[in-house]
Amino acid sequence: MASFKKIARRSFLVGSAAILGGVAFGTYKYHQPAPNPLEPAAGKAVLNPFVFVDQSGVTLIAPRAEMGQGVRTSWAALIAEELDIDPGKVTVLHGPAAKAYYNSAMMGEVLPGRGYNNSSFQHSLGQVVGHTAKFFDLQVTGGSSSMKDGFERMRRAGASARETLKEAAAQKLGVSRALLETKDGQVLAPDGVTLSYAELAADAAKIDAQEVELRPASQWKYIGKTVPRVDMVAKVTGTAGFGVDTRVEGMKFAAIKQSPYFGAGKRSFDASAAQDMPGVEEVLDLGDAVAVVGSNTWLAQQAVDAIEVDWEAPSYPETTDAIFAEIAQAFDVSPNSTMRDDGDVEAALPEGAEVIEAEYQLPYLAHATMEPMNATALCTGDALQIWAPNQGPTVVQQAAADLTGLSKDAIQVHTTYLGGGFGRRIEVDYTNRAVQIAQQMKGTPVQLTWSREEDMSHDYFRPGAIARYRAAVKDGQAVMVHGKIAAQSTTREAAGRMLGLPMSGPDKGHVDAAFNQPLAIPNFRVEGYLAKPMIPVGFWRSVAASFNGFFSDSIIDEMAHKAGRDPLEFRLELARAEWEPAAKVLETVREMSGWSGTTPDGIGRGVAMVYSFGTPVAQVIEVADQDGQIRITKAWIAADLGLAVDPQNIEAQMFGGLAYGLSAACFGEITFDGGAVEQENFPDYDAMRMPSMPQVEVAVLQNQKHMGGAGEPGTPPAAPALANAIFDLTGQRARRLPFMHDFDLLI
Repeated sequence: MASFKKIARRSFLVGSAAILGGVAFGTYKYHQPAPNPLEPAAGKAVLNPFVFVDQSGVTLIAPRAEMGQGVRTSWAALIAEELDIDPGKVTVLHGPAAKAYYNSAMMGEVLPGRGYNNSSFQHSLGQVVGHTAKFFDLQVTGGSSSMKDGFERMRRAGASARETLKEAAAQKLGVSRALLETKDGQVLAPDGVTLSYAELAADAAKIDAQEVELRPASQWKYIGKTVPRVDMVAKVTGTAGFGVDTRVEGMKFAAIKQSPYFGAGKRSFDASAAQDMPGVEEVLDLGDAVAVVGSNTWLAQQAVDAIEVDWEAPSYPETTDAIFAEIAQAFDVSPNSTMRDDGDVEAALPEGAEVIEAEYQLPYLAHATMEPMNATALCTGDALQIWAPNQGPTVVQQAAADLTGLSKDAIQVHTTYLGGGFGRRIEVDYTNRAVQIAQQMKGTPVQLTWSREEDMSHDYFRPGAIARYRAAVKDGQAVMVHGKIAAQSTTREAAGRMLGLPMSGPDKGHVDAAFNQPLAIPNFRVEGYLAKPMIPVGFWRSVAASFNGFFSDSIIDEMAHKAGRDPLEFRLELARAEWEPAAKVLETVREMSGWSGTTPDGIGRGVAMVYSFGTPVAQVIEVADQDGQIRITKAWIAADLGLAVDPQNIEAQMFGGLAYGLSAACFGEITFDGGAVEQENFPDYDAMRMPSMPQVEVAVLQNQKHMGGAGEPGTPPAAPALANAIFDLTGQRARRLPFMHDFDLLI
């Protein structure tokens, strides 16, 4: 990637401080713009960190990681909408690690509340609170927040750029700016004179940024329409630069061996068999791990595998059963949270009420990104460069500063394309390991690539979880739901690592997609119980909603059947009384799938509806009995994002979320024996293959008032919809994941 200081020296940046977080109230320090990381040179103006114009055209600095979700394309469309330029002509670069690129939308989610029923004041308050992210240097990609974060900021950048360029043209031509128009990257004068943005850049550098109102939706040309992906050609031709593609002159390659026991160190090691192997240049002691540096990754991996290490013993329960016994013990203490407590779940049930008591359980999960963990680092002693596929450049930078003692200003982070993220690359363990190696190889760039086995067994896993539900129905109606959910806390453990702060108080994220489901049940309580830290846990696609969606929708399905009701109509009745957009997604999948409430022999259908990350998603899944095996044949998805910036891209994310959720539901589990992870590679941790995927149809709705997320909400409904379809087919209720243990799935 080009140096951002060099880019700024040949560039004119356009825009305004308003996009950096100015708000209507608060102290000056609060709404003061964050520092611009792009440095000006003599005669050049740098007014904002996002958009610049130079002789090569328009460039967007997009500080959200591109890991397949299309964020670069959608952000390009947002600035192009106001700047009057084809999004395909916008060059998109990832921003450096900088305070100015904080994620306001992600931080805004910390406020209490169910989300779907937030008032306009609560929504505005969330936007205000979101700007505190700049004080934490929270430049991260996650939480399905990229479009919510960039929607207004990028349009304002484009609008300010347009008007500043027009003002430069007006002064050059001696006419009023009001008489000028813009089209296809040019300013048009009434007399037919045209000036390109590139021609005007130098003059515009001398002008204060201009501010205007944003264009109304009726004038949008790109927002709401499908825009060709700006990264597609590079990915199809193999020229896109992922982390493992990084090449720096003089680079060496490294492999690593870490303890199979989390948090355990090593007593001693014997590297004699590795030191004399061809291609081995260095064997490094990393304190709690060992590494080999060689002439290529394959040779380094063979050598590190030959090192004999005596590891310290684990300090946590050593088997899966023992770990889940510890999780279950969390129910024996007071709950950490009661985020929903409608009515009175402890009151005597009405005469004739039918009660359901169910316990659900699902396992720890790995992220299993297709590109294994990797990073390249170059340490010169007084400066450090890191090339890495990461979801948090400022988090990587701060961790490296803590590790090396260097100032953050001496550390440059280059973010590549990500070969899958799913929350795994918000962590810094893999970049820290590369930095440790680089410190011992000063002046030599070293690329560290983890083996698949090292990656799979040293993840920050999605927590295993247990839920205990008690529910009641009477006369076909929902009377009561009382859910208790126990798991390790991702918020306390992962967010604490990321922010470097102690996390306490009620853990809203722990019960997400359980307490905040838009269903009108008169007596409804959800309690969260936090298991003690044991296995390293982290953010996984849809985080706690990935397990709470299974819990909260499964009990609704059991209630519907106990009440003798059609499962979809039962949910629809509850949703209509609570929040109309949730009812609309159910109505849509009913129509898409031709749901009738009955299925022929050999066919099963299940429905699920889960609200997460601001988006209600309903799914219907169909399965078929094929010679005694269960085949997933069809799936229908309806999601309401309030505003769809790029409908086709959202369809792709819903499809991907479904595939990820089905993979976990059918096969995904991380188990433990002797304190070590038993799964090592894809043969042990399978995923949906192309022949196994159902036919999928997606509908993108835009009924709700505020914008929802897209990257994660497609995952939570997948497991319960499939479980409910299997029940319809077999009559056997699935209360634990993965399904492969209890059902014969056709793969």
